[in-house]
Amino acid sequence: MVSKTNRKFERARRHKRVRTKISGTAERPRLCVYRSNTNIYVQIIDDVAGNTLVAASTLDKQIKEKHANKIAAKEVGTLIAKRAAEKNIKDVVFDRGGYIYHGVIKEVAEAAREGGLEF
Repeated sequence: MVSKTNRKFERARRHKRVRTKISGTAERPRLCVYRSNTNIYVQIIDDVAGNTLVAASTLDKQIKEKHANKIAAKEVGTLIAKRAAEKNIKDVVFDRGGYIYHGVIKEVAEAAREGGLEF
C-alpha cells in the first residue's frame, strides 16, 4: 500500500540538503525565508557569528497586507532590501528554506533583488 507523504518532513529534508551547501558569512550573509500558512518571515543571518542582522515579516507595522500571499511577499521583499541597505548589506546567499522556488518564495526573492540585494 502506498502511504501518504509527510510534506513537512519532506520540506525539512530538502532544507537540510540546501543548508549543507550554503552558509552565511559576515561578508555574504544568508537570506532565509520561512513561510507559514498565515505569515511570511525573512531574515538575513550571519551563520559564523550566529547573529540575525536584519529581519522582516508580514507582522511588521510597515506591511499593509497581513497574509501569506504574493502581494505581502513583495512588500516583505522590498522591506528586507531597504533594511539591509541601511546596514550596508548588498550581497547575500538566498536560502529558500526547502520550499520550491515558486509563488510566494519567488516574489520575495524578486522584490529583494529589485530593492538592491544581489544574489
